[in-house]
Amino acid sequence: MAEHAMERPLRPGDRAPNVVLDAINHGGKVSIEDFRGQSGVLVGLFRGLQCPFCRRHIAASAELASSLHAKGIDSLTVVNTPIERARLYFRYHPLPGVIAASDPDSIAHRAFGLPNLQFTEHEDAWPYKVSIPTVMSMRMEMPGELPEPMNPFDASTYLNTLDGYEKTPADEKTEERTGGQLVGEFLLDRNGIVRWSFTEVDGEGSNMFAIPRAEELMSAASQLPH
Repeated sequence: MAEHAMERPLRPGDRAPNVVLDAINHGGKVSIEDFRGQSGVLVGLFRGLQCPFCRRHIAASAELASSLHAKGIDSLTVVNTPIERARLYFRYHPLPGVIAASDPDSIAHRAFGLPNLQFTEHEDAWPYKVSIPTVMSMRMEMPGELPEPMNPFDASTYLNTLDGYEKTPADEKTEERTGGQLVGEFLLDRNGIVRWSFTEVDGEGSNMFAIPRAEELMSAASQLPH
């Protein structure tokens, strides 16, 4: 199990570390080593399921699972939500063709170089600290879901209400522990080498809550050797 933290997100050309996590949609464990020498894998590292932006990102990624599988690439989705809460959620919101894993201690996030952003009163030091005024100045534009541009905190509350997502004590604890966790996706070849990535670290915050373009990911996937 990888315990060390990368100082930056993994980039194309880096070798992915091994991490071993609890599998959500089947018993036992799942690890990066499971795919090495067998298939490429898209590793998605997300905040807890209490985050509506992550739920949408996960759903968008899952929509590509069958197309990726046709290219010999598996999909692994990792969430910070504890295993039992995650299993309950995915029982009602299954991810066909996707392997899901629980990582409440952010082991994989740290190993892949994704920091847990701290919210401060006034200090900004991206990607480790961001001030509340800076967050409040952001505007989420999601036509068809948000009635108007909103700051991320208000948008999150609105979307959870829209989705009918009721936070449990487990969700509250996850949010307290990893509410600022930055997320990312990493496309690994069958040798465990990163060939494409998208993270919230990049862009000095402009990638926050964004979803990568499907065309960009699928183009990278098409270049992986079978």
